[in-house]
Amino acid sequence: MRDKASVYLLDPAVGYQLSHEGTSGVSCLVQRTAWEQSEYRGDVYVPRCYDAGGSKTFLLVLLDAAKLRAGGMSAAALKAEIAGRFVRKQYTTPVKAGLSYMVAPVMRTWSDHDGIVHTMAAPHVMFYAPGVTNSDIGADPSSRPSFPFALQEGNAEQTFLVQLLGEAERARIARDEKALLAALCSYRALLCL
Repeated sequence: MRDKASVYLLDPAVGYQLSHEGTSGVSCLVQRTAWEQSEYRGDVYVPRCYDAGGSKTFLLVLLDAAKLRAGGMSAAALKAEIAGRFVRKQYTTPVKAGLSYMVAPVMRTWSDHDGIVHTMAAPHVMFYAPGVTNSDIGADPSSRPSFPFALQEGNAEQTFLVQLLGEAERARIARDEKALLAALCSYRALLCL
């Protein structure tokens, strides 16, 4: 799947730039700006890949957020701008079910449990589920991480059903990506597990 995916790299001066054009419709990047947060941080790393539907919709939000941040927009103004674009229907949701692959061996982002940024190994997939809540699917937050749960990223349109990968899959990813984990840890200590 990797060889056929489009890859975007972040140039902090201008935003994301296409580094490799894929053929599968899948697009990947490391998200560095969470538009739904009211602050910019330099320590957020969220590797994610969108399927073809997400590449035409949700990816555009991330590309625009990075470009606006690079252009000097404040975090509060960015949050209001992106939210407004959803209200004005400049951004849409995928027209059919799909998912975001988030199967990297490490990420650093806000935890929905406590609102604090953590470095974690939590490979998972996120199915598009606009407007769905934990109540809708009978999810009990105390049953995590064994069962799916709803995660809203900024607004109801960007709600996902998250399913963590199993223990064996997580172990295989960590084993297969051992060199990457070591390189990331050398690059920045906060990326060490």
